Amino acid sequence: MRTALGEPDARAAVTFLGTDRVEVLRFSGEGAGEGIVRYATLGMSAQPMTDPTATLADPLKGPRAELVLSVRPGVADTDKVLRPLAVLAASPQVEGLVVAPGASLDVGEPLWPGAPFTSVLVAEPGGLVEDLDLDEPLDPVRFLPLLPMTPNEAAWKRVHGAAALQERWLTGGTDLRDPSRKSVSLD
Repeated sequence: MRTALGEPDARAAVTFLGTDRVEVLRFSGEGAGEGIVRYATLGMSAQPMTDPTATLADPLKGPRAELVLSVRPGVADTDKVLRPLAVLAASPQVEGLVVAPGASLDVGEPLWPGAPFTSVLVAEPGGLVEDLDLDEPLDPVRFLPLLPMTPNEAAWKRVHGAAALQERWLTGGTDLRDPSRKSVSLD
């Protein structure tokens, strides 16, 4: 992450009962991109994600990921997203989820005070932070971008799918980094 985003300028750690420690790092320096603050989890990839229906969990094999959220600073108190991001990063250990592109993750409350978003869409990795290869037999760590969704967008996505919602955002010229944006037109 440091190679792609520079040095973090803030960090917070959260430990949930029965899980490994999860940190959330804030990158707002030159490496993060001009006018962008990036929040990235650290610790989610310590354990592979396993299918909750599997009879036996493999302690080595399985997908590994970290989450990355990018927003424009100064409009909202987005630093309060640290705990919700840690909750999302702990969900594979706590709930047995496999977090993958196209998935929706919901924290059940605003991502930060006054945020119009309670959930995120997991996007395709590879654009911002490259996969981190680990020694065999471990799967590489993928850095999954998170795209905040309003409740209406999340409901629409459940019916029409992630690709259709992303197409709506693209067609509507939606600034997905705007921490106070309104829902895209879903008519």
